Amino acid sequence: MRKKIVAGNWKMNKNYAEASVLMFQLLEYKKNNPTNCEIFIAPPSIYLTTAKEIFADKEIGIYAQDMSEYPSGAYTGELSVEMYQSIEIDGSIIAHSERRLYHGETDSHANRKVKALLDAGLTPIYCNGETLEQRKNGQHFEVIKNQTQVALFTLSADEIKKVVIAYEPVWAIGTGETATPEQAQEIHAYIRSLIAEKYGKEVADEISILYGGSVKPDNAKEIFSKPDVDGGLIGGAALKLEDFSKIIEAFNP
Repeated sequence: MRKKIVAGNWKMNKNYAEASVLMFQLLEYKKNNPTNCEIFIAPPSIYLTTAKEIFADKEIGIYAQDMSEYPSGAYTGELSVEMYQSIEIDGSIIAHSERRLYHGETDSHANRKVKALLDAGLTPIYCNGETLEQRKNGQHFEVIKNQTQVALFTLSADEIKKVVIAYEPVWAIGTGETATPEQAQEIHAYIRSLIAEKYGKEVADEISILYGGSVKPDNAKEIFSKPDVDGGLIGGAALKLEDFSKIIEAFNP
């Protein structure tokens, strides 16, 4: 049975003191509130070791926001999978739309990063999604199909079952716009159908697909109620415990 997940991507936000406060707030919340989903956070990489210390009992999954496709070498500013493995975090977000937009990352890059994480026993959260122009031109299915095939379809069935996918319509990230629950379900079901066609329905049904486009406390429950939406990759709302906890609680009966 696939996992229900609420993952917070902190992006480039919070100084050390602020990040530590939020981590302790999350720890206290998790200890005092039973949840019906797994909780992940992806703080800036400089805070990953602090997160590991605070969540020493693995109450919350700890993820990086990106990683290098290279194992080591003269790549100034980059962080390798071996480095993440050595501090025992759980995995990394890969191919977030902001990495694609600002750093020119492609699905070929994503494929190599996903494979490196899996080979190291870590979990990739692979992001895909279309731009507003692509959706207006009716290209969204074609874009999603190409992204999914290039980034993931070199994997074995056992490998792809270990990947978490996050569908993030680029036009709904940080804009206040949100795909309707029906639009989110349509694409999530489509992604799952692509995987089923390649690997079989049993494999596809084991993969968690998260929605990542301006999820908020007031829309989370409706979005998460859709049969192929297994949770959310949360941006701005993950930076305040009050908002993030309400999104987590959207999985409560």
